[in-house]
Amino acid sequence: MSDQPVFVLGADLQALEPAAFETEAEFQELLARHPRMLDFGSLADGQPLRLVLVAREMGVATSADGAPAYWLDHLFVDADGVPTLVEVKRASDTRIRREVVGQMLDYAANGARYWPGALLQRCFEETCAADGRPLEEAYGEFLGDRSRQEFWATVEERLTAGQMRLLFVADRIPLELRAIVEFLNRQMRQTDVYAIELTQYRGNGDLRVLVPRIHGEVATAAKSPAGRRSTHRTTRADMDAALGTRLAPLPRQIATALLDHAAARGRLEGGYATYPSMSVYYPVAGRQVPIWTLSLYDNPPKEELAFSFGSVTHHLGPDRAAAFAQSLPAVPELEKKLEVQRQKGYKGWPSIPLSTLADQPAAVEGILAAIQHLMDSQETSA
Repeated sequence: MSDQPVFVLGADLQALEPAAFETEAEFQELLARHPRMLDFGSLADGQPLRLVLVAREMGVATSADGAPAYWLDHLFVDADGVPTLVEVKRASDTRIRREVVGQMLDYAANGARYWPGALLQRCFEETCAADGRPLEEAYGEFLGDRSRQEFWATVEERLTAGQMRLLFVADRIPLELRAIVEFLNRQMRQTDVYAIELTQYRGNGDLRVLVPRIHGEVATAAKSPAGRRSTHRTTRADMDAALGTRLAPLPRQIATALLDHAAARGRLEGGYATYPSMSVYYPVAGRQVPIWTLSLYDNPPKEELAFSFGSVTHHLGPDRAAAFAQSLPAVPELEKKLEVQRQKGYKGWPSIPLSTLADQPAAVEGILAAIQHLMDSQETSA
C-alpha cells in the first residue's frame, strides 16, 4: 500500500497523511457506529446492502449448553437475513496474518450451531436499547412486511445453512491474509469471505478520510451459481414432496402429522436454506412463539425435529420452558438432551431424528399434547 497522501481541494489544497488507528477499541467503535463503511454489494433484489449491528463482543459458545468461549468483535445482519461476522485487527497486531483466520472459522462454525434466532433478536434489541434507539425505528429500516419473529427465524436458517459473510477488517491487509481469503472464498460454497483494508487519512483539526478497499470479490464472483445462497423459501408443497421421496412411511407419517397440526393451530414458516426446512409458531399468551423446526438435511442425509427452547425461554420464561420439557414424551434420546437443557436453563435446541420417534408409537401424540398443554396453560394464566 502506498503511503502517499490524499488531497482535499477547497479554497486551498490540503494534504491528508496516512495515520494508524491509535487503538483497536477505537477501530471497533468506528465500525459499530458507521457500518456503512462495510456496505458493498447488494441484496438479492438488487437493493443496496445496508448492514445493521446485532451486537458488539458477541458471545460464541462451543456447545448447546455452554457459556461463551469466544467473543466475536461485531455481528451484523442485512435485510435478507444474512449474518455478517466481523473481526477487527490493526496491522501492528501479528495475529492479522494467520491466527485471526482460525478464530473466525471457530466463530462461524459455532455461531451457526449455537445462535438461535431468539438469542440474536434479544441481542439486537439490547443493542438498540443501549444506543437509545427506538425499536420501531430500527426495525423499520429492514423489516418490510415481515414480523420480527419471521425475520430472526430467517437469520437462524441462514446460519444453519452456512449462508453468511466473514469480514476481516484491518488498516492494512497482509498478502498472506489476502491469499487465504481468496482461497477460502473459492472453496466455500455458501459462505462469502472478504478482507477489507480501511485506510485512515488525517488532516488539520478533526478532518479524517476513511478509504475502504475490498479483497475477495473476484473469488466471490467466480463461485458457481449453485453455491450462492437461496432466495427461495420452502413451501408446504416443497416439504411434502421431499417427505415423499426421502423418508420411510412411519417417519413420513410423523412429519405429516406435525405439519398438519401446525397448519391448523399455528403458523408454518418455510426456511431459506438449500435443504427443505420449516419452523412452526404457535399462539401462546398473545404472541407467536417458535416451538419447533423440521429440517431435511442433504449432507449427510438426515431428518431432524429440533425444539426451540431458547425461543420458548425468551418469550415465556424458564418456568414455562421447564413445564413444556416435562410434558414431552419419554423418549430416551430426547430425555437425555432435555436433562442437559434443565441444567443449563433451557436455552438450546435439543433435537431428535424422526426415525427415532417412529420407534415410539405414542411419541407424536405426546408431542402434540405437550404443545396443546403449553398453549392452554398460557391462555388460562393470561
